[in-house]
Amino acid sequence: MSTTFSALGVPAELSEVLAARGIEQPFPIQEATLPSTLAGGDVLGRGQTGSGKTLAFSLPMVARLSQAPKRRKARFPRALIMAPTRELATQIAKTVDPLAHAASLRTTVIYGGVAQSRQEKAMAEGVDIVIACPGRLDDLIQQKIVDLSQLEISVLDEADHMADMGFLPVVRRIMDRMPTGIQHMLFSATLDNGVDKLVKRYLSNPTVHSVDAPKAAVNTMEHHVFVIPNDDKKELVRVLAQGTGRRIMFMRTKHHAKKMALALSKAGVPAVDLHGNLSQNARDRNLAAFSSGEAKVLVATDVAARGVHVDGVELVVHIDPPAEHKAYLHRSGRTARAGSDGTVVTICTPDQQGDVATLLKQAGLKVPFEKVGLDSKAVLDVVGEVAELVPYVAPVKQPQRQSPRKSSEAGKSGSGRSQRAGRGARSGRPVSDEARRSEGGRRQERSARPPRSAGSDRPARAGQGASSTERAGGAGRGSRQGGRSAGAATTGRGPRRATSPTTRSGR
Repeated sequence: MSTTFSALGVPAELSEVLAARGIEQPFPIQEATLPSTLAGGDVLGRGQTGSGKTLAFSLPMVARLSQAPKRRKARFPRALIMAPTRELATQIAKTVDPLAHAASLRTTVIYGGVAQSRQEKAMAEGVDIVIACPGRLDDLIQQKIVDLSQLEISVLDEADHMADMGFLPVVRRIMDRMPTGIQHMLFSATLDNGVDKLVKRYLSNPTVHSVDAPKAAVNTMEHHVFVIPNDDKKELVRVLAQGTGRRIMFMRTKHHAKKMALALSKAGVPAVDLHGNLSQNARDRNLAAFSSGEAKVLVATDVAARGVHVDGVELVVHIDPPAEHKAYLHRSGRTARAGSDGTVVTICTPDQQGDVATLLKQAGLKVPFEKVGLDSKAVLDVVGEVAELVPYVAPVKQPQRQSPRKSSEAGKSGSGRSQRAGRGARSGRPVSDEARRSEGGRRQERSARPPRSAGSDRPARAGQGASSTERAGGAGRGSRQGGRSAGAATTGRGPRRATSPTTRSGR
């Protein structure tokens, strides 16, 4: 008989949230860890990506906070989840938010690459659960925007990836600011690269739950290595991209990922890119298009190997084979998630066969190398049903809007020239060459005149020979002989206020 979430001790209101999302039976890692985590004990969970780890830590976190409600305090969260990438933090938030809402808890997400003003505001208003990447979180702690001194529960997700990205020193600095004796939950596929030191330093007598060996994830997938000449590689990618289901294709560089996504779109396959050069808004937009099915293909660098948790990815293609076996495991883990089937294809040129063979051996896989053509049966079997190609429509660039001040100045300048050029035309009389020459001569004569000083009978006008110092200070602008003060007029209406150069030019 299958175990239910309620039988494991999950509160009824949270079980109802899961049921509404079609989740009624716990996955093995959830069934193994929930009795310990709901009781408040420290847990070290080792499980494959896509095995349900997010619910394994978010359920006990929300349940324990809701059972002991407290008044929110600005800057002081009650629980913290740390994740290595912005994409993963956002995915975790999508799982936690419905549970938190049902328990009347408030959450916020903190990561870099965006303005921190919204994050500051959320912390000032008070939150219960913070989901954060360590870099930005550390910055906000240093600025005293976040204070972890009243934390009750800490989760470190994908700790091995934290180590791979060099985050462990920052993670240790953050965890050193937490109170002693709180509940720690750490999840990691492996315990190498210093993760074991985190376990020894912060977890107190943890219950260890290891569900499946780290290499078992790839054994549930169908693996292929297609060997093809380099000249045909791009065309093979286009063929593999044509299936009806979602596909993620990995490349090594940001430039090539962007270029490949554009090439696929032009070939009629809706594709978006995901890499480090994109702004956060662009990342969110492209991921949303891929998640909704608007884009069938996501072309990504390794930034997406851990951060993209999208159900229904039926094919992962290594356009560029990864540099090491751990990257292969994490890239491939985007498919065959939560018990679903999936296929992984590595495209290999003849000169790459030795490196790919070593890579697969380190990953614990035995995969035959298949020399293929564009119409080979092995290729067509992977592609499956071909989607209808969509005509490519290039994005329309909106013309830049000119500021009102610039356009008015341009209009004045142009109208001045047209007035001079067409002065005679407006009156209906042609302008003779002699008139043009005489007009040009008068302009030259005016520009050659020296500026009148403060003691002359008329003030010098800006732009007619006055020096920059005089124009800036307004020297001599309103001064007249006879000792009148600067700016006085001769009209008998009293002194007229001097106009600054800035005001005059802005009229």
